[in-house]
Amino acid sequence: MTHSISKRDAKRQTLRRLLQLAALAGSGGLVAACSEAKPNFNGVDVTGADFAKDFALTDANGKQRTLADFKGKAVVLFFGYAQCPDVCPTTMSDLAQVKKQLGPDADKFEVVFVTVDPERDTPDVMKAYMGAFDPSFVALIPTPEQLPAVAKDFKVYYKKVDGKTPTSYSMDHSASSFVYDPQGRLRLYERYGVGVPEMVSDVKALLKS
Repeated sequence: MTHSISKRDAKRQTLRRLLQLAALAGSGGLVAACSEAKPNFNGVDVTGADFAKDFALTDANGKQRTLADFKGKAVVLFFGYAQCPDVCPTTMSDLAQVKKQLGPDADKFEVVFVTVDPERDTPDVMKAYMGAFDPSFVALIPTPEQLPAVAKDFKVYYKKVDGKTPTSYSMDHSASSFVYDPQGRLRLYERYGVGVPEMVSDVKALLKS
């Protein structure tokens, strides 16, 4: 009788253990499925970052703009200046290509350029500069008084470097871009030179999120 009860208990314990293992495997499968569903971004995922949340700056047409103006679009925001010799034109050319390669999703993509040289980057200058890459790109012109606060909020570096004449100075500045999802949330920090295919992939992933 005792031996029979022990065998029954052993079977129950084995069954209980198998059910526990099955439950663990099931939850593990669920975690794996969630991990697979998460986009594999090329840029640095900064979702939930406590900076660069918004701006309130005037565009080249004299209209104040905020992130809310671009709701429903993936937004790439970049700090630079029109007389930049290499980083800025390279980045803007790449972003123009990104928009072209998005095909039917191109209308859900916006580029916002914030100048760090408001003294020379007048509205007319910025209109012409955007037009050289894509007329739909938006240029924002902070006042000299606004620029330090905006740069601090976005953790962006900039510094005026004197030239041979008072107007031939250059601007050292951060070269990365901030990418927002269609809900206006900061999601990615794209390093300079990330590549057009990589950026296209990231933007498409955000449009699906």
